[in-house]
Amino acid sequence: MGWPVAHSRSPLIHGYWLKKHGIAGSYDLLPVKPEDAVAAIRALPKRGFAGCNCTVPHKHAALAAADVVDDLARRIGAANTIVVRDGVIHATNTDAEGFLRNLVTAANGLLRTKFVDDATGVGHAGFLVNAPEFRPGAGPAVVLGAGGAARAVLVALLDAGVPKILLANRTRARAGELAAELGQGRVEVVGWDEREAALAGAALLVNTTSMGMQGNEPLPLRLDDLPADALVNDIVYVPLETGLLAAARARGNMAVDGLGMLLHQAVPGFEAWFGVRPDVTPELRDIIVRDLGGK
Repeated sequence: MGWPVAHSRSPLIHGYWLKKHGIAGSYDLLPVKPEDAVAAIRALPKRGFAGCNCTVPHKHAALAAADVVDDLARRIGAANTIVVRDGVIHATNTDAEGFLRNLVTAANGLLRTKFVDDATGVGHAGFLVNAPEFRPGAGPAVVLGAGGAARAVLVALLDAGVPKILLANRTRARAGELAAELGQGRVEVVGWDEREAALAGAALLVNTTSMGMQGNEPLPLRLDDLPADALVNDIVYVPLETGLLAAARARGNMAVDGLGMLLHQAVPGFEAWFGVRPDVTPELRDIIVRDLGGK
């Protein structure tokens, strides 16, 4: 459910799992205007839906429409997954789990695609084979951006045990509000013009902004001060290889694209709706990569 929603790859993801597990269900696109979102969510039980995903701009409406909102969705301040159980509408947020599982899966070399170059161990879509493990306690993280995606990323990193997060946003006040709300004393705001200096000593760099996305301005960031063993993640997945990831890979940093976050955030929703926990497989990833045109 979104407005617009035609661009969504979720039908491909869930359709793959429905077919794989032989489940007689469907995953449909529901274009709903913002002013109708709460009513549309409230109508899901009567229309026979097991639930839905909510994408922009309905993630806040999902909180208002739900009968039960879990702690994670409340902390993030948005819900992307609605589950209907016995007529009761439950809201949760799977973005934090999707983000973290993408990092762990990629960094620990658990997902290998046919695009991996055996000579170098580098996959064109961002995976390394036999890469160092992702360890949340290894050092500080630098997070760029303070929008909705940043909220989920911050919650995921804080819950995983990252000791310190440096948060940089073009509007410093917005970053300050987010740090005060979620930070637990472990999120420090740095000025946008200090973002490059903040990379010194970082174990992880995450871009949650839309800069670098196809059609948007590139992310202006030099990586000179970033340690060579730091992990770099861009949650953008169109294109798969953003300028940030290309620059990181060129200097020897491990780079993880954002497609895995999309795939892994879908897992808990599918399990809640259909009673089967699906796997994110190389085959599924390849299907989405091809649909994206390899961009």
